[in-house]
Order: sequence, then C-alpha cells, then structure tokens
Amino acid sequence: MRTQLSNTPVRYRPDVETVEPDEPETARKIAETMVSICEKTFADSGHAIRSVHAKSHGLLSARFEVLDGLPPALAQGLFAKPGEYEAVIRLSTTPGDLLHDSVSTPRGMALKVLNVEGPRLPGSFASRSQDFVMVNGKEFNSPSGKAFLKNLKLLAATTDRMEGVKEMVSKVFKTVEGGLEKLGKQSAVLKTMGGNPETHILGDSFFAQLPLRYGEHIAKIAVVPASDNLKALTGTTVDTSEDPDILRHATDEFFKAETAVWDLQVQLCTDLEAMPVEGVEAWDEEKSPFVTVARITAGPQQGWSEELSRQVDDGMHFSPWNGLAAHQPLGAIMRLRQLAYERSAAFRSERNATPVTEPLKCPFG
Repeated sequence: MRTQLSNTPVRYRPDVETVEPDEPETARKIAETMVSICEKTFADSGHAIRSVHAKSHGLLSARFEVLDGLPPALAQGLFAKPGEYEAVIRLSTTPGDLLHDSVSTPRGMALKVLNVEGPRLPGSFASRSQDFVMVNGKEFNSPSGKAFLKNLKLLAATTDRMEGVKEMVSKVFKTVEGGLEKLGKQSAVLKTMGGNPETHILGDSFFAQLPLRYGEHIAKIAVVPASDNLKALTGTTVDTSEDPDILRHATDEFFKAETAVWDLQVQLCTDLEAMPVEGVEAWDEEKSPFVTVARITAGPQQGWSEELSRQVDDGMHFSPWNGLAAHQPLGAIMRLRQLAYERSAAFRSERNATPVTEPLKCPFG
C-alpha cells in the first residue's frame, strides 16, 4: 500500500482560484435548471427525487478508517490522525429520472463520513459529516461552467421522456465507447449520453474529478477496490437487457454474504501549471500518483430496499460542500454546483414525507 510521496505538494492559498464576475448568475441558472428536472419528475410521480443521480443501486453502512503512520503532507484535515468513523455509501447512476439499467450512464459513489471534528464549511454548520461525491471517471464531462449549464439544459429537456429512444441510443454509444476503450481511449461525453460500459458497479473505481483543499495542500479524491472480491468484479459485465434493476440486484446479492473493502486515495497537486485548480482534466499520475490514506469496509447486509431508499434517497443529501473547511471544494465547477445541491435537497425535503436531515449515526446496518 503506497503512502510515500515522490514530489513536494503545492501549498493551498486563496489565489489558486479565479472567480469570474458572472459566476453568481451562472450558478443561479444551473440551480434553476436542476430544480426544473426535480419539478418534472415530481409532477409525473408525486415523489421528489434528485435532479441528478436519482436512481440508487446500493445503500450501505460502512466503517471508515483513517490509516496510521501517514506522512505530514497526507495527515491533513479529516486524515490528520488515525481513527474510525461510521459512514454511509450511496451507489447510483447519473440521470435525474429512473431509467432501465440498459441506459448505461456513469455511476456514482457518494460517501458520508459521520461525526467528524473540526471547523466547517459555510452552510454546513448544522452538520457533523464529511461528504465526498464521486463518479467512475477521472475527467469531468464539461470544460467550463457555461458548458456544464448547456449540458444540463439538454438533460432537462429530455428528462422523463423517450426512454425507448434512450435505450437504443445507449446501445449505439456503448458500442462506440467499447471500441475507443480497446484503443486505450475513452470519452466522458459518450459515457454521459449512455455509452458507459455495462460493468458491475462494485468493480468500478470512483473519482471526485475536481479538486478540493487537503488541509494545507490541494488534492483530488478517489475510491478504488481493495479487497480481492471487488477486484475480481473490475471489468466484468452484467446483462442489462432483461432486468431493469440489475445493478441493485447484483449489489444486494453480493452483500448477502460478502464484505467489500475500498481504499480512499488522494492525489496531491505538485505543480499548479500542470495541475490547474480551475481545469477539469485528469492530473498526471506520473507527476503525482494516487496514495491510500483511508480504508472503507462494508460487511454483509441488505444492499438495497425500499426502506433503505426512504432513509437515504429521501432522507439524506450528499454534497462536497457539506464538510470540513479543511476540505473546501475548489474550482469553478465546484463553486457553481453549491447552490444547486442546496436547492435540490430543499426541494425533496419540502415535498416528501421523509425530510432531508443530517444523521449523527448510521440509521441502519
């Protein structure tokens, strides 16, 4: 397990970010677009769901262990000292409507670490959790805030419509993406539009994609399979043609008897020119590899149920802005998403029987 650093990490300072004058207006439009997705699905179903990552595939209780013996540059914020915490994991896919799993879009892992100590980010003072929000790709799918808004508007226009067309388009894009990956390439855009390979979700690795403060430094976060049973699932496929909820069922089947272990890793920024905070591209792992700082363990349990969905899908929110000041999200996309996360959670909390709250302990498992 690698915990050594090969290069000196950059120290965080406020001027690593460049805030554009029109960001508040762009943030407002992004939030309005996301809420419009919530409004559409609520009007059709009478139940409020997330504007993105609406469909969950796994809802898990876990143990989060910060490793002992980390070097000073890695012993920062939540990871400053060894310890164990309760945690909640939510596995999902990206659309804001509940689609057949054959529409294969990027997968997400949202991680909530409970009862952490330390000064908090503005807007999260009532919480004692640290959230990390990740997807199974290293690069964000939009190069700028305005491009992100444009893509969201397209998503909003197609929400809860043309599921049959989406299934056909997804089939085409999966074929094209598969061809690219055989050549050692991949397309975040194709994956977002339904071309994500039909892999077993428990074999995937997940990346926050965008940077955050890592105490005195700057980093990106990843969660990768560590136990042999998860590694054995990496790259394996599931048949999505018949079962619309195959990912839920595969997750539930796994956790009937198995224990899953993931490593949480950080990639420290060691060169601001090569690893810009305002960029969305993956950082060079030759310059700064991902290094393990914590371990996540989820033992045998029910992997998904309607009751778990009520408690987590309805009753919790996950946001990179819910956490410690030592892990402040950085960069334009992170800043622009803050208002949208808040409004989406408020929309669900106001309309569902189960309000959105911050747990002090895992309510299940």
